Amino acid sequence: MTATTDTPTDLLTSTVETLRATYRSGVTRPLAWRRRQLEQMARMLEENEAAFLEALKVDLGKPAVEGFITDIAFVLSEIESMLKHLTKWNRPKRVPSPLVTLPARSKLVPEPLGVVLVIAPWNYPVQLLLAPAAGAIAAGNTVVMKPSEISAATSALLGRLVPTYLDPTAIALVEGGVAETTELLAERFDHIFYTGNGTVGRVVMAAAAKHLTPVTLELGGKSPVIVDRSANLKVTARRVAWGKWLNAGQTCIAPDYVLVHEQVRDRFLEELTSAMTAFYGNDPHASADYGRIVSDRHFDRLVALQQGATVAVGGRTEAPERYIAPTVLVDVDPASPIMQEEIFGPLLPILTVTSARAAVDFVNGRDHPLALYVFAGDKAVVDDVLARTTSGGVTVNGTMLHFTNPHLPFGGVGESGMGGYHGESGVRLFQHLKPVLTRGTAMDPSLPYPPYNDRKAKIFRKIL
Repeated sequence: MTATTDTPTDLLTSTVETLRATYRSGVTRPLAWRRRQLEQMARMLEENEAAFLEALKVDLGKPAVEGFITDIAFVLSEIESMLKHLTKWNRPKRVPSPLVTLPARSKLVPEPLGVVLVIAPWNYPVQLLLAPAAGAIAAGNTVVMKPSEISAATSALLGRLVPTYLDPTAIALVEGGVAETTELLAERFDHIFYTGNGTVGRVVMAAAAKHLTPVTLELGGKSPVIVDRSANLKVTARRVAWGKWLNAGQTCIAPDYVLVHEQVRDRFLEELTSAMTAFYGNDPHASADYGRIVSDRHFDRLVALQQGATVAVGGRTEAPERYIAPTVLVDVDPASPIMQEEIFGPLLPILTVTSARAAVDFVNGRDHPLALYVFAGDKAVVDDVLARTTSGGVTVNGTMLHFTNPHLPFGGVGESGMGGYHGESGVRLFQHLKPVLTRGTAMDPSLPYPPYNDRKAKIFRKIL
């Protein structure tokens, strides 16, 4: 792995102070500045695409096409949407004024929060850093970006490029690990955006509470797939296989486990095996389209999670390469470790249920997931699952695609997180909608003023 150049911790306070001074100077307020920074971020990705794809390959064994789609193209699409709607999304919005305030006009004025901290994970190290940072910039904030030290090659590349392309007085990138992140969290920010696991999410929230700083937590959890007996099994298997083994399963909204109706369980397994072979051949180890596990620690954790379950498909591991084959597990004990923690890897447990309602009960017996997937041809089944479950987001008859729609806020609920972003939501997240009421002075009705009398009291009762 490429080593990161850690930012000296004694410089972190001065970095934040510089960004706060820039924010207070008003530099980030004009839309022209925000537009320029977004355009420069897009240029950075386009002009250095090959370097980013190589860094993603070093860190995650990520195939070039996959890296382009999930990390480069996704961010470019977000930026394009923000540039297209920048004026509209930052325009004050008129709202009605009640009778008691007249003569008056009321509006909501979007204003930036100040200095924003974005802490990104290692699994999509470009997308999950730059997409929220772009929203914070479009909203008019200054930003500290903290990439993960685990995806070291990508972090180092971002550390070199960000100050070259973006305004260094307003946008800073801090490299390093736990020590640097801990020091950053001791600083006062106006919003903290964290993507990662719940354990660290609690640390972030506790640190933010000391300054009453609002937080957005994009966490994970065990995102279930419910496969009803009315589902198109061939299509279902292909879409589950794609969502599960993209990035070798290292995706926060990857299908974590499948609850399949007992009547179609064997056919589903057959179709899932066929889909895996169609995607990666008879030997996924040799496939140019299949990635690797990010670190030895995560590799060892995943190998340990397989213990005690029956391997129906896959199971091969190669420690020197951190390779774990696309693996399907059956006869899984619901109380086993693999069913208690987020897998975040290419292992897919299959459990059978007697009905879609039984699957709903199983899901509801656990923490609210970040994503939920239901496959059914019977609309009544789909409606029942949607009505009876709570999750951060849902794709019906598909996996993960709700994440790609900029008109749908992406985020969790309960243990899977708080707050949502993407598109307009990704800008609004980093703003305060300031209520402004402006009264005219040509008229000044005496009704609200003392002394009060019975006539005024009657009028109040009618208009209030």
